[in-house]
Amino acid sequence: MYRNASVTQSQEYITTVNQLTDQLPALQPETLSAASTLVQRRISESTDVIAVEEDKGLPIGVLAATELQLPLAVARWYTYEIDVEDEPQVEVEMDSEYYSGQLYLNGVTSGDSVTIVDDTISTGGTMTALIDAIREAGASVEGAHCLVEKRDNGGVERVEAETGVSVSTEVVIRADHDGVEVIE
Repeated sequence: MYRNASVTQSQEYITTVNQLTDQLPALQPETLSAASTLVQRRISESTDVIAVEEDKGLPIGVLAATELQLPLAVARWYTYEIDVEDEPQVEVEMDSEYYSGQLYLNGVTSGDSVTIVDDTISTGGTMTALIDAIREAGASVEGAHCLVEKRDNGGVERVEAETGVSVSTEVVIRADHDGVEVIE
């Protein structure tokens, strides 16, 4: 799928466009199932909650959470203007390849052991913000897993340097104006 992915310029970064991350073409059941299976192998039995960012990692997280019978916490780029005392919302700054602003996390509470699932790690901005939000909620990060790493953007290294969390990945790619190269 990545060998045939289209590429486009997204601010200063080259972005891949494919069925898994952008549903272009439509996300096929066998692709989603394979992605979920890869993610599930990385989720430890001590995980209480799976956390995803709403945009691109959500389909993978939904299927993995359903199959593992774990709650799913979703971080969003917007907030709800409601006051729910027993479900605190955590707000953190986020600066990623696609978005700069606030990230809002609900559904993670103090003492939870959380595994983060996402489709791609590029600059590490989304992952770093999710880790910050989980920790601010009083929970611990049990693991962080992305299916694809855009190696040249340094996200895995940034996350480890800034948070101490190692992000595991399945596929490593390099994207430029000529297309996508699968390097691992």
